[in-house]
Amino acid sequence: MGLAVLGVMVAAMACLCMGMGAKPIAPALVGKTLSAHIFGVPDMGAIPPVYHTIIWNIRMPRALLAIMTGICLAASGAVFQGCFKNPLVEPYILGISSGAAFGAALGIIFPSFFMSVQVLAFGFGFLAVGMAYTMARSRGETPLVSLVLSGIITGSVFAALVGIIKYLARDEALREIVFWLMGGFYYAGWHDVRLICPIALGGFFILWAAGWKLNILSMGDREARALGVDPEKNKLLLIGLATLMTAAAVSSVGIIAWVGLMIPHAARIIFGPDHRVVLPASALLGALYLLICDTIARNLAQAEIPIGIITSLIGAPYLFFLVRTGGRNV
Repeated sequence: MGLAVLGVMVAAMACLCMGMGAKPIAPALVGKTLSAHIFGVPDMGAIPPVYHTIIWNIRMPRALLAIMTGICLAASGAVFQGCFKNPLVEPYILGISSGAAFGAALGIIFPSFFMSVQVLAFGFGFLAVGMAYTMARSRGETPLVSLVLSGIITGSVFAALVGIIKYLARDEALREIVFWLMGGFYYAGWHDVRLICPIALGGFFILWAAGWKLNILSMGDREARALGVDPEKNKLLLIGLATLMTAAAVSSVGIIAWVGLMIPHAARIIFGPDHRVVLPASALLGALYLLICDTIARNLAQAEIPIGIITSLIGAPYLFFLVRTGGRNV
């Protein structure tokens, strides 16, 4: 029941957000435009062309991209926190953000040598995780502490490489790299939605189906083996899938911090610790949260504010609140 209410809230918020902007549009007209495109009722000719352009070509893909990004980051955060048995772990812990940032910076500074900023960000994000995993692997095992330390080392190396590129970049390229690092949905289009949708939804449903295994893994490796679950194999699968979803989100919209850290906490506070519920609740809350943050980012000032700034301004006091209350509910 609670998850159904969350789903309705996400759909309602998406319609509301699509009506807000430089040209406000009434929710009823937003619904009518979407209905004309999806169901063919009313006839397309009954809707003024300007609303087709604003709602269907600009705001709809942006809202869908925000929803998919929220699903990817929040569900991945829940998986990482469950696998690492640590509530302060987030999807970027294995160096994926620094790796993706380096790939994006390369694509921006050498546009004629590489195919796409998005593809490079995705590729280098995955390469960073692969390097961290390879470094942590020892005698057929991958201790979690070694994996976290390897992620920090890998992230530090790629962060230094990004620093070199920023130092060498010309003004225009430097500005673009800085904006990419702060995250945003400025260039959202249907191409991005088509790219991220299969990974976000496919990955989420697989993770949701494996929620019971995540419950067992959260108890510890010894308990998992006693219950017939191979911890090494299942952690590799779950972390690999969560990394894929994070890399897809980062390559599409840049780095948006705090979502994967704070949303799973909120889901556990509302719905309890069972990952079979926490995973869908995190995904829906993450979608709702990014829809709201994106609407604030593009309406708060005359010029659009990078969404990474909004999420950081909200996330930092939220973590302070958790620290002050002792994290008893997480």
